[in-house]
Amino acid sequence: MIRRVFRVLLVILLIGVLCKACLVKDSDIITETRTSSGSSSAELTSYPAPENVTIDGIDYLESQAPVGNFGGELIASTIGEGPKTFNPFNSKDNTSSTMAGVMFDGLLTTNPVTGQPSPKLAKSYEISPDGKTYTIHLRRGIKWSDGKPITADDVVFTWRDIIFAGLGDTSTRDSLVIDDKLPTVRKIDDYTVEFTTPKPYAPFIRMLSASIAPKHYFLSAVKGGAETFDRFLGTTTPPKDIVVSGAFKLKEYVPAQRVVFERNPNYYEINKEKQKLPYLDRFIYLIVGDLNNEVLKFEAKELDVISLQGSKVARYKSLEAHSDFKLYNLGPATGTMYLSMNLNNRKGKNGKFYVNPTKQKWFQDLNFRQAVDYAIDRKNMVFNIANGIGEPLFTPESLNSIYLNKNIKPYSRNLEKSRELLKKSGFYTKKGKLYDKDGNRVEFDLYTNAGNTEREAIGVMVKQDLEDLGMKVNFKPIEFNSLVNKLVSTFDWDMVIMGLTGSPLEPNGGKNVWLSDGRLHMFNMRLPDEGKDKILPWEKELDECFTKGALATKFEDRKKYYDKYQEIVYLQKPFIYIYSPVIIVAIRDKFKNIYPSGLNGIIYNIEEIYRGK
Repeated sequence: MIRRVFRVLLVILLIGVLCKACLVKDSDIITETRTSSGSSSAELTSYPAPENVTIDGIDYLESQAPVGNFGGELIASTIGEGPKTFNPFNSKDNTSSTMAGVMFDGLLTTNPVTGQPSPKLAKSYEISPDGKTYTIHLRRGIKWSDGKPITADDVVFTWRDIIFAGLGDTSTRDSLVIDDKLPTVRKIDDYTVEFTTPKPYAPFIRMLSASIAPKHYFLSAVKGGAETFDRFLGTTTPPKDIVVSGAFKLKEYVPAQRVVFERNPNYYEINKEKQKLPYLDRFIYLIVGDLNNEVLKFEAKELDVISLQGSKVARYKSLEAHSDFKLYNLGPATGTMYLSMNLNNRKGKNGKFYVNPTKQKWFQDLNFRQAVDYAIDRKNMVFNIANGIGEPLFTPESLNSIYLNKNIKPYSRNLEKSRELLKKSGFYTKKGKLYDKDGNRVEFDLYTNAGNTEREAIGVMVKQDLEDLGMKVNFKPIEFNSLVNKLVSTFDWDMVIMGLTGSPLEPNGGKNVWLSDGRLHMFNMRLPDEGKDKILPWEKELDECFTKGALATKFEDRKKYYDKYQEIVYLQKPFIYIYSPVIIVAIRDKFKNIYPSGLNGIIYNIEEIYRGK
């Protein structure tokens, strides 16, 4: 429940039942289920999940939502400069992943209410009693957007020749390494595929939501090797050439302006009157640059849906009764926001340290990291940035995660504690300025991605909080791609405020962040072919938590490992978590078949959404 640090009236209007979780078992591999998340001033109805139907030998997915009207468009938005690629296997940013996700479906998806794996391109699946073999039954008779059949050949090609081969972004493959081995995939017949994991591997079932590629379209790019594949389906690709399986296909991309999708007439979902979905003719993303511009466009009715910052909610709540939109509370964000310090003490080819050695000593000092943590005024940030619609965060798991370690205790800002910790490591203050034991003034750069006004506001407050200790903080918002390059390529950064997406159902999605050799282990990134001499003892403990947590098959056993990893992060502070906002979304009330979900958002069922008359 949201802390009551906001106006009483607004709290009464907005606070609702947030996510609660329970568990069920599917064979010996755990799956999780959860109740409907969020509350709203508009009535919430449990999502009626689509069902399988076979008509004239074709295995359709049939929507159980009310039958709607065909035509029209829905306009959403994205922050920043737009997608960098339309290749779902080469996406390294959230915008590109979102755009590719519109066009390419996976074998399974996540039920927005229960959290259970649900059929998509697959009609059904079975897990063997030993928990190692997954038999996937594909839909018969469904087609790619160019009319060619979707078959087992496409699935085997995707997993064997793209994902397991390590083409594009290797996050999925890296998350599936089990005792240095990958799962195997084989074709049983044209509509049956079998995956086998070396050991029972709890996260695997959810990995089957990965996009499936049309073999006949991707084959030439795969044969061309990594460089060819990385260029394939770039943003200059003619839209008419792109072959997709999703409800919409690309119609137009205007850089820095918009991405326009049009309905895919070969999509395999139908309504209860046996009419092919989607209802909408077009699905459009405007590229709005920053959050302030996004609000202006929504108020100008150029956007149909918007996720609101806490500072905007009170105003929108007061307008709602006399407006053309409804507000929905989706509960706590499933992602996390954090501050991190660069612990990297490696040298480049030129023999120079990536991080200034003096700064590196500070950041590697646990007392210093803890002092920074105690100096941050999370409650003030929640109140002033999120307008009270949120809660301080101290763990890498989101507040609605079923794996949340509830033994982790929150605490308030404590500058005296910060000063005590700094003193232990020889830091001292002179004329209000902080120095280390060698007489070096404590000064460093703090980065975040420009255009994200929430993170920019957090950066300003962190700067102020740390300057109360005598530190000099140079706050530098920069373009997102430049920031990512610093974090994972050049290692040229001091502190950063960033966010990570996450799943409240499966911690293993963070494996690439927490494993010592993970591609997103940004706070102490290992170089290629590097030995393990630079791994810190607690990083080795994190490796063990994620390795053993994925191999455990019972929830209770897995939770012990994921509780431990949260405890390690809480104590060692590689990431200092800031706060968890509550997601409040506004959407035009002309749109129907809206079933808000704390797991999937507001327009996850875009194929079923229609414009009312």
